[in-house]
Amino acid sequence: MSDADLPLYTRAQELTDGNLSQAITRGLQRLVDVEEGKLEGYDEITVRVGPGKGRRQRFLGVLLADWGRSTKNTTEHFRAYRTRTGKIAVHTQRSPEYIHQGGADGQATGWRKHLSQDQVWGTTAATSTLEVYDSVAQLRGQVPDELFDVISAAAEQPLVEDLDI
Repeated sequence: MSDADLPLYTRAQELTDGNLSQAITRGLQRLVDVEEGKLEGYDEITVRVGPGKGRRQRFLGVLLADWGRSTKNTTEHFRAYRTRTGKIAVHTQRSPEYIHQGGADGQATGWRKHLSQDQVWGTTAATSTLEVYDSVAQLRGQVPDELFDVISAAAEQPLVEDLDI
């Protein structure tokens, strides 16, 4: 160990309650998992979940589908992955949603909703989620039908196809 590496080892020991061996083992295990996954064709995927910037979550996966849809108030962006353990992970990003209602009952439309004294408006925060499913079949009803069809078709493709050429 060089003198330049000493602060790294010291910090690792602090983070693992003085057990440097545990820190080294955890680091090596993570390195082996990631590198073996890459050899198998998986990428290291990092996504944000929660409101706003949220927190980050990381896993090994292969992108199956990248799909979006929008309404007049919001957009949704879906990315579906096959994970290294064979599950399906669906990351969904939802844009902020603008809400504006006019009239005492909230039903005024067109120019009338802007003239009403009884108005409600606001914006929801952007948010992202990561849902994990044991199989493609479990996705039915959990994602839009069109996206389910895309994921199903992509998931049927083999991980490795041996060619006799």
